[in-house]
Amino acid sequence: MNEQETKQKETIIKLLSEKSVMKQDVYTNTIAVFNLLKEILKEKADDLSGTISKVDKRVNIHYKETSLQSSQLKVAGDILDFEMHSNVFEFDRSHAMFRTPYIKNSEYNSYCGIISVYNFLADSFKYNRLNDVGYLIARIFVNREKRFFIETRTQIGYKYNIFSADAVTREQLSDIVNELIIYSITFDLFTPPFDAVRQVSVMEMQEKSSSNSLRTGKRLGYMGSKEGSSNFDDEVNL
Repeated sequence: MNEQETKQKETIIKLLSEKSVMKQDVYTNTIAVFNLLKEILKEKADDLSGTISKVDKRVNIHYKETSLQSSQLKVAGDILDFEMHSNVFEFDRSHAMFRTPYIKNSEYNSYCGIISVYNFLADSFKYNRLNDVGYLIARIFVNREKRFFIETRTQIGYKYNIFSADAVTREQLSDIVNELIIYSITFDLFTPPFDAVRQVSVMEMQEKSSSNSLRTGKRLGYMGSKEGSSNFDDEVNL
C-alpha cells in the first residue's frame, strides 16, 4: 500500500468512526423518541376516549400503529399521522441554526432524524379516498445528543424552535402532542367557493362511488373538475 492509499484509508476510517457512528447515534435516538411518542399517543387515546365517551359516545378516539415507523391517532373526524423517516438529514448552510453556539461548537450536532406529523380527514381513510390530501403540521428534529426542535405552524412552535438545552423529555413530547390535537380539531374543513366546484364531469360522478374522484382536504373543501384546483397558498399557509 503506497502513501496515497494509506492516507485515503485513514480518511475513510476517520469518516466511518466519526460521521457514520454519529449518524447511527442520531438514528437510534430518533427511534427512541418515536417509540416514546407512540406510548404517549396510546395513553392519550385511552384517556381522552374514556372521558369523551361519558359526554357523547359518537365521538371516538383511538390509536393505531400502522408500522414500526408509522402511527396514527384518530381524534373524532381527524387523523394525526406520525411518520419517522429512516434516514438522517443535514441542513442547508443558510439555516439559522448554523449561527448558534451549539452548532458552531460541533457541526455534527446539526444532523437530525425527522418525525413528520400530518393532519388528514378520518373519512379519507375510512372511504379510501385516495385523491384526498393531508397537511404537514409539524416536523420534530432529533440529533445525536437526543436534543430536539420542531418546525410547526401551531402555537407551540415558539417554545421549541431551537435545539433544546437537554435531551427531549416525555413532558415536552406530551405538550407537543396536546397542541397538535388542539390544532387539528380547530383546523376546519372549508367550503370551497361555489365557482370552484360548479363543473363536474359525468365520469367523475360515475366514479364517485369508488371514493377516488372528488378530492377533499381541509383547505380544498371538495373539488370536482381540474378547473377548481386548490390555491397553493391555502395549502402552505396552515
